[in-house]
Amino acid sequence: MSSLWIYKVVKVFLFKKVGCLVCWSKVFLLLFCEISVFRKFVYVNLLLYICKKQMIMDFIKNRRTIRNYQQKDIPTELLNQLLEEAFRASTMGNMQLYSVVVTRSTEMKAKLAPSHFNQPMVTKAPVVLTFCADFNRFSKWCEFREAEPGYDNPISFLNAASDTLLVTQNFCTLAEAHGLGICYLGTTIYNPDQIIDTLQLPKLVMPVATITVGYPDEEPVQTDRLPLEGILHEEVYSDYTRGQIDRIYAFKESLPENHRFIAENGKTTLAQVFTDVRYKKADNEFMSNNLKNTLKKQGFDK
Repeated sequence: MSSLWIYKVVKVFLFKKVGCLVCWSKVFLLLFCEISVFRKFVYVNLLLYICKKQMIMDFIKNRRTIRNYQQKDIPTELLNQLLEEAFRASTMGNMQLYSVVVTRSTEMKAKLAPSHFNQPMVTKAPVVLTFCADFNRFSKWCEFREAEPGYDNPISFLNAASDTLLVTQNFCTLAEAHGLGICYLGTTIYNPDQIIDTLQLPKLVMPVATITVGYPDEEPVQTDRLPLEGILHEEVYSDYTRGQIDRIYAFKESLPENHRFIAENGKTTLAQVFTDVRYKKADNEFMSNNLKNTLKKQGFDK
């Protein structure tokens, strides 16, 4: 009996969605009587690898934001392991242009909370992680090695921010795969100056993302996403017609909770809730000005 044949059986049951866990487990066990001990070892590890891979894919597909956490600490060893694995993310020039500030203390979380509009998960989560774009460390290395750094400019900030967001997403996926819940706080770039002061960030370090982490104490309904056709462009960007926009947003606009948002805010369309209530032009302009000033203060504006 060939190894390839057995692999194909496992692959069919896992990825073609034929049968169920009990069915393909029985098939796999029946095959055991025909193979050697060594081959059993190989096949078991193959099955475990495929199952693990499938589980990670399921975590990504079924993920949801968690805002309520159990009062249970995250072991330092586990957190450090997840962060170290996250640091394997792609990075420009292998420079790793990021740093992570870990906040566990009640006092420090209370100081951070106003920067995030006092959202309750900041103080209730066991751990708050602030992911920072960091050219400070690399620039100091250059200076200490008789090299002249030139990273006090907008393009360097964008490079470091890209590195940082790649690591942030890596961490979130890994954390969820290990049974943790996370919440991404977009407020980090709204009030970066306050976060810089609280965390004592030096020049060439800029907060980009904040993640609250803990063991879930809720199982919220998964939020909607736009269909693939609304986001994917083949070869070149194809601008949207009115009809395409109608189709892309039809499901989102049909949801009862979004009808409720419209009524509660006295609006006639869901889009107006975004433009007039949640993400107003005046607020965006104010925060954009603050962001530009903070980038200059942190040395990214030459």
